[in-house]
Amino acid sequence: MSAPFVQRAVWLVGICFVAVIAAVAITRRHDDSSLKNLPKAVPVPGTKNGFYTGRAAPYSASPAHPRTACGQPFTTATQGVAHPVLPCGVRLYLRFRGREVLTQVIDRGPTVPGRDFDVTKALANRLGLHGAQTIQWRFAK
Repeated sequence: MSAPFVQRAVWLVGICFVAVIAAVAITRRHDDSSLKNLPKAVPVPGTKNGFYTGRAAPYSASPAHPRTACGQPFTTATQGVAHPVLPCGVRLYLRFRGREVLTQVIDRGPTVPGRDFDVTKALANRLGLHGAQTIQWRFAK
C-alpha cells in the first residue's frame, strides 16, 4: 500500500469516529423521556442502607463566574453539586436528615480538604443543609 492511501484511510476512519460520537451526543441530549420518571437508584454493594457517605457544604454563585465548569448558567436558583472527579451530568441521589433529592454534577470542586461535595445554595436549602455536614449519596440509573 502506498503512504497517501494509508493516510486517506486513517483520515476517513477518524472522521467517521467523530461523526458517530456527535450522533450519540445529539441523541442523548434530546432524549427527554428520562425526565418524566425518576430513575432508580443504584444500591451501593456491601452497605447496610445502600448509600455512600461524604462531607458536603453549600456554596453560592460568583458574579465573576456566571457559568459552572460544566457550562450551565449559575444563578441563585441553580440546583446541583460540584465534585472534583465525577463527570458533568452524572445524576445522584443525595440524602440528608430524611430528605432525599435527585440532582446532578454541574460544577468542579470542592477545593476544601476533607469535603467531597459542594452543594449549591438552592439545593442546600431544599435539603436543609447548613454548613459542612455528612450526607449520604448514591448514583441514579
